[in-house]
Amino acid sequence: MDNLTRCKDILFLEGIDMRLILTGCEYSGTTTLSQSIDDWMHENMGCRFSLIHDHWKIPHTSGHPDDTTEDEQNWLLNATPKIMEMHQRHSIYYHIQPATWEMPDWMAIGLHIDDSVYGPMYFGYGLPDTRHDRRIDMHRMERSILRFAQDLVLVNVTASPNTIRERMETSPHPNQIVKKDEVEKVMSKFDELVNWSLIPNKITVDTTSKTKDESLQEFTKLIRPFLSDTDRSRILAQKALISSGN
Repeated sequence: MDNLTRCKDILFLEGIDMRLILTGCEYSGTTTLSQSIDDWMHENMGCRFSLIHDHWKIPHTSGHPDDTTEDEQNWLLNATPKIMEMHQRHSIYYHIQPATWEMPDWMAIGLHIDDSVYGPMYFGYGLPDTRHDRRIDMHRMERSILRFAQDLVLVNVTASPNTIRERMETSPHPNQIVKKDEVEKVMSKFDELVNWSLIPNKITVDTTSKTKDESLQEFTKLIRPFLSDTDRSRILAQKALISSGN
């Protein structure tokens, strides 16, 4: 087998793939960074994430990207806390079931941590000392995740409160969750829950005053210690293929 053939085979290695959860306050840049990471992976490993799961911010909770209608979004926004909680919890558990970890290169935005911040603060469920207290449910969910994905990395995406507020002004989201006067409170809750998380592999990417490329550069520097042997082999193989002109 020649070296070129071996490099092509390496790009399709079966092994430990890249698994990421990006979390952070609305407008911190999680979605933008996820797209940059996907492009970086394609350029440096010759592949992309099979899907980027980004559907846990009520009412945008379906599809890749979200494909809910305005009527469906309004229905969820007007649902009771009980229905909202059940909807979110079932969706999260669906995405962390054992079959999930058989898929190559998996990335989710928000998942259980975003839900554990926004549910109690804005939607009336998951409150302390209630059924499905989200601090308790967080650990239940993470124990399930860590049974199958010990290599998973939690990426805490952050920015200064003023940067968050500036982005609210310049690029407002439909159905914005976070209120301007509560940015610090929300960010503090994210920091608290990231520290509370059982996931041992954690990095923090600060997007304040950074371009997309600068934020990606910080991510690639911080993720390096957590790259698997499969990731490193794919990077070397991709470099060899590019050098050979293929």
